[in-house]
Amino acid sequence: MTKSNEGYTTQSNWREIQAFLPEGFRLESSHEPSEEWWQWRGHQIHLDCYRNPGARAKVILFHGVGTNGRQMSTILGHPLFKRGFETIAIDMPEYGMTQVASGALVTYDDWVQAGCDLIDRELEKDGRPIVLYGLSAGGMLAFHTAALNKKVKGIVGMTFLDQREQQVRDETALNFLMSRIGVPLTHLAAKTPLAALRMPMSLASKMSALVNNKAALNACLRDKTSAGKWVTMKFLSSLTAYKPVVEPEAFAVCPILLTQPEKDTWTPLHLSKLFLVRINRVPTKVVMLENAGHYPLEQPGLTQMCDAVVEFIQLYCFT
Repeated sequence: MTKSNEGYTTQSNWREIQAFLPEGFRLESSHEPSEEWWQWRGHQIHLDCYRNPGARAKVILFHGVGTNGRQMSTILGHPLFKRGFETIAIDMPEYGMTQVASGALVTYDDWVQAGCDLIDRELEKDGRPIVLYGLSAGGMLAFHTAALNKKVKGIVGMTFLDQREQQVRDETALNFLMSRIGVPLTHLAAKTPLAALRMPMSLASKMSALVNNKAALNACLRDKTSAGKWVTMKFLSSLTAYKPVVEPEAFAVCPILLTQPEKDTWTPLHLSKLFLVRINRVPTKVVMLENAGHYPLEQPGLTQMCDAVVEFIQLYCFT
């Protein structure tokens, strides 16, 4: 493992964003996670870690396309650490502090493989049970990763969106034109030299619904490592076309919990139900987070989310 100077200590955006969280969820300098770098396929992947050798389980946190690992550490990584767990929030290639290999065109498939390899890496260290948590697109990433890896004890998601479904694309894209014309165009562009062409995620998706506080949204959009990120045509194409190694109907790896924000105007409950109804070989459960937006800044939803994850881990990892 090597270290980089480009960690979150030198990045101010996350501090601006966390100022909109309740006081108990803001990280003081003495409570910030340790920062690790993992060399993976030429990328220098950043990990926000709350290491706890005495913890009985680990939780690996996946961000979505409008957040990064540090934003996961604030709302859940540190709260779970305080409840006795070890947490690792990964910055997927292109996001957060992760440094992408020179000349690499990152795809969503890379995210799935990176998640899978991180699980194996952590299991090789000590074999403690691992649960995945994914926010927004990270929820489906957790499913896709678990389907590939087959070694995790549970999946928790803040939405499960199968982007292969036209209804999901129609309701989560910036507008109908982007859903019906923009997505097919990204597939065409991905097969040409235009694959490396970039566009802001805020033009591809309803990033305006990331949070329900306008000032907080502006702070998020200023962060070029999360909501303000520009991604390639190749990445966008792979995100909407990814085919899991196991379809939901055949998924039998582990139980699944959906923590659904009550006031999520980007990915409402019915979109995740399109996916969850197809799961019938493992237990599934839905917990609603009161007063919470898509990336939750509000109470009591934040505390309810942490409580639900703790209860889920205790039920399926320790019994």
